[in-house]
This record gives sequence, structure tokens and C-alpha cells, in this order.
Amino acid sequence: MKEDIKSTTVIGDKGYDSKKFRDHLDDKQCKVVIPPRRNRKVQYEYDKHIYIERHVIECFFGKLKHFRRVFSRFDKTKSSYQA
Repeated sequence: MKEDIKSTTVIGDKGYDSKKFRDHLDDKQCKVVIPPRRNRKVQYEYDKHIYIERHVIECFFGKLKHFRRVFSRFDKTKSSYQA
């Protein structure tokens, strides 16, 4: 019986740019969208459009964390209901 393999895209920042990690993802048949570090001897291409979408999501969570009520749900504590 043949398994259906879903196409998985792994998006990361430059901190995840290592040969061992990229090889592991290639073995799992993942599409890797990680920009190369500047000091890499061999620079490689990545899908910049997908990486920009990752940045938009990161910025959204950064803005969301400014509203502590939303991200940590402090209003759901016992003391806030008794107040």
C-alpha cells in the first residue's frame, strides 16, 4: 500500500541554517524556506515570497503580545472574578 506524502514546507530564520538540519528536512521530503547566513561559502536560493509571509505572521504575534490580556488571559483568574 502506497502512502500519500503531503508536501510540507518548513519556514525558519537564519538561525536554523545548518547543513545537518537542512539534510534532515530533505530526508523527510520537506520544502525548506530558510535564508542562508551571510558567511556561508555556498549561497543558495529560497522562496522569498513565502519567507516574507512568515515575517508578517511574526510581526502579528509581536503586536499581539503588547495586549497582555489577550495572549496570557489574565482575566480568567479566580481573583479577577472575585474583584
